[in-house]
Amino acid sequence: MATARGLRPLLTLSRCRRGRGGAPGARVSARSPRRRDPGAQERRRCRGWALPAAVSVSVPPAGARGGRAGRVAGGQQLRLPGAEAAPPASRRPAAAVRAGAARAGRRGAGAAARELATRRGGAGAGAAQLPVEPPCAGRAGGAAEARAAPGGAAAGGRRFYLFIHERHRQREKQAPRRELDAGLDPGTPGSHPGPQTDVPPAEERLRQAVLQTLRRTTYHWQELTYNERLSLVYMAARLDGGFAAVSRAFHEIRTRVPEFQPQTLMDFGSGTGSVTWAAHSAWGQSLREYMCVDSSAAMLDLAEKLLKGGSGSGEPHVPGVFFRQFLPVSPKVQFDVVVSAFSLSELPSKAHRTETVQTLWRKTGHFLVLVENGTKAGHCLLMDARDLVLKGKEKSPLDPRPGFVFAPCPHELPCPQLAASKPLACSFSQAYHCIPFSWNKKKQKEEKFSMVILARGRPEEAPRWPRLTQPVLKRPRHVHCHLCCPDGHMQHAVITARQHGRDLYRCARVSSWGDLLPVITPSESELPPSPAEDPLRVNKDA
Repeated sequence: MATARGLRPLLTLSRCRRGRGGAPGARVSARSPRRRDPGAQERRRCRGWALPAAVSVSVPPAGARGGRAGRVAGGQQLRLPGAEAAPPASRRPAAAVRAGAARAGRRGAGAAARELATRRGGAGAGAAQLPVEPPCAGRAGGAAEARAAPGGAAAGGRRFYLFIHERHRQREKQAPRRELDAGLDPGTPGSHPGPQTDVPPAEERLRQAVLQTLRRTTYHWQELTYNERLSLVYMAARLDGGFAAVSRAFHEIRTRVPEFQPQTLMDFGSGTGSVTWAAHSAWGQSLREYMCVDSSAAMLDLAEKLLKGGSGSGEPHVPGVFFRQFLPVSPKVQFDVVVSAFSLSELPSKAHRTETVQTLWRKTGHFLVLVENGTKAGHCLLMDARDLVLKGKEKSPLDPRPGFVFAPCPHELPCPQLAASKPLACSFSQAYHCIPFSWNKKKQKEEKFSMVILARGRPEEAPRWPRLTQPVLKRPRHVHCHLCCPDGHMQHAVITARQHGRDLYRCARVSSWGDLLPVITPSESELPPSPAEDPLRVNKDA
């Protein structure tokens, strides 16, 4: 039995044709002269060589060939499997070779290999395991496929079939687009496409472009239904971040109006109760009633369990908390503080948001706190709500007091962040400690949010201070401050101790993102105009 290394000389010798008068035991050389064969010219043109199924090759003794030939006994005559039932290759007519080659060129690589193997008598199991190069399958394709397919002609034919099938499928995908560009009707499969009679080609192309743009840009809103499992996921992901954002808004009210002591609070879209915990930490001594409104019963059950320490029974840690799935119907009922945190963005349409904001404003006794995500979309929602309260008219104004912007805007003019050439979101950042879950690898994170605090009454007569809309850039002996001024414009101020005094310089250096800078107005103060270059770029060049 010859091994794989012993068959390598056989594959080399199969490319050389032995003369008719050669002895069976004679050794064939690659440089030996060849006789003219009528089918040799056709085979050379197709560059396809196949190992004859019935050929006897003599292996020289072990001493003459070295290590490779020493594996087979010297002087033995090897006969390939399937050679007993096959006729000699030298007796095959030349016309049959040419006819088989022509048919192989029409059928492809796989069919060509099977046709040649059948005519040479190599249909046996042993002959199918040898690598056969299909003739007339193409000068580059046939040879490359035979070299890359060690599994035989069947594997090569399979690869060629997959290649042709893939090209045909790609052409079918591109055909309707080419016909549409040419102004033709794709029609039905199997029929020749004709020109469109109903719709002009230009209009059809415009229609396809519009549909493609709508599919890419249209937001398909779908309402979320919070069940018990999804409520737990929301609590684990958003409870701590929402608590930090709302606490920052309550801190703004406590800092500027320390004498304010609310008695009642309503939370629209309460969720897991983060607003209740934040309000209790800010005004726990004065608050007597917490009204939590959420349309999801699973959310309300989870919030109640959290207040009771994770159990269904027991006394809650925060007394006076009530849960409802709908807003109070009576228009006369008002609350000192009304909060809507991350809830306006979940409403289905602008009409629903308008109605909800108007209802919340009617329920507001002193402050209306709106908090959303710190993105452009969230900031635009808050600006629409602010304009609706300031410029809109209430349906039944039971409270005649007007409204004004308490924070963070120092004015009631249009937002300069959105009016800029490159609109930016007016957002803030608040650091907080994460809930120690197993997947929270970071102990401290930052919540990026946008907020608007509206108040009833009239603003104070005292001048308003500008607010820092970006982090303070601290540089040697100077700081860069981006300010939203009371006149409704943005200003980039460079503050130094020599020009503006040591007190203002130190105050600006220790200020944080979102703080108020204690200057009268940017026009009355001696703040220099903003430089033309980016302060970061100037510092790098320096």
